[in-house]
Amino acid sequence: MIGHLDDGTPFHAPVGVMLGDGDGERVCCHLCGRWYLSVASHLRVHGWTKAAYIAAFGLEVGNPLAGRRTRQRRAEALRARQHRDPAVQRAQAAARVRARSGALTVAAAEAARGRPHPQERLVKTLAALSAIRPAACAEGNRQRSEQHLSDVGAKVAAQFGFESFACYVRDRLASGRSLAAISREAGLHKDWLSRHLPAIAPDLAAQRARIRAHPGDARLLPAARSAGHADVGAYLRHRHLRQHRTVAAIAAEAGVTRWSVLAAMERHGIAAVPHATKRHRAASRSSSAAAPLGFTSVAAYAAHRRAEGATWRALAAESGLPESTLQRHAAGRNA
Repeated sequence: MIGHLDDGTPFHAPVGVMLGDGDGERVCCHLCGRWYLSVASHLRVHGWTKAAYIAAFGLEVGNPLAGRRTRQRRAEALRARQHRDPAVQRAQAAARVRARSGALTVAAAEAARGRPHPQERLVKTLAALSAIRPAACAEGNRQRSEQHLSDVGAKVAAQFGFESFACYVRDRLASGRSLAAISREAGLHKDWLSRHLPAIAPDLAAQRARIRAHPGDARLLPAARSAGHADVGAYLRHRHLRQHRTVAAIAAEAGVTRWSVLAAMERHGIAAVPHATKRHRAASRSSSAAAPLGFTSVAAYAAHRRAEGATWRALAAESGLPESTLQRHAAGRNA
């Protein structure tokens, strides 16, 4: 005896194995440890059925409970009967019909449903897996994983009406969405896309930094697009450098903080001009005042007349501008 079952029944052979002798003639009975050509015909001595024996000791349903050479003799006898026994021929013909129609597969699946994996099958499976080269196993797993990812991507693309999964992700990234937001929209785990994008769309993953809006630009992008600009950089240049709007004014328009606008301007290489509106208006007034005098700015006018030896009082009388204004513009030019 080598152990007990859960119900206390002693057994004399390993569970999950039909132990045979060296010659392949006999097999060992788990219940008593004796050797027989076929344990199936011996089980009535113990009051057990074959089905109960197979279930209790983790054997496969189709196990004949006989030695290898006994099985070979039975197979040879059956082959001999195939040519002369009409009953065997009819049974085999019916089996072939069931196999071709798929009914045999369905019946086998129904019979196996709910039944625990027998220990004997597990031993065979592990033996078969151990014979597979690790490299071949890894390659098979890789191909299966790639196919699964491809199927998921195709399903998501079809769900949202895109030609491919890459087109779907590119569209969502361009609108400022994060990979987590895209994953949630697709009904996947929030980290699914960040993990699998290089595998499912390698070209898009390589271009992601260029395609995806910077997270800091995402809040500015709606204001930029409503103003008719394709990106945040063009919007900030137009508003700040061409229209001379202050950082605070841009922040109020976009609904963000002043520091968010300053950070975005730094990312896009735009130098912030302090008091942009006031400076622009001052420059406009300077140009308007200098134009009648034949100069583009008050600073140019003051520099030119001072070089000719004119005094500040003379310049003030000539231009109609205060001496302090002339001196301030001249100092700004020299700074």
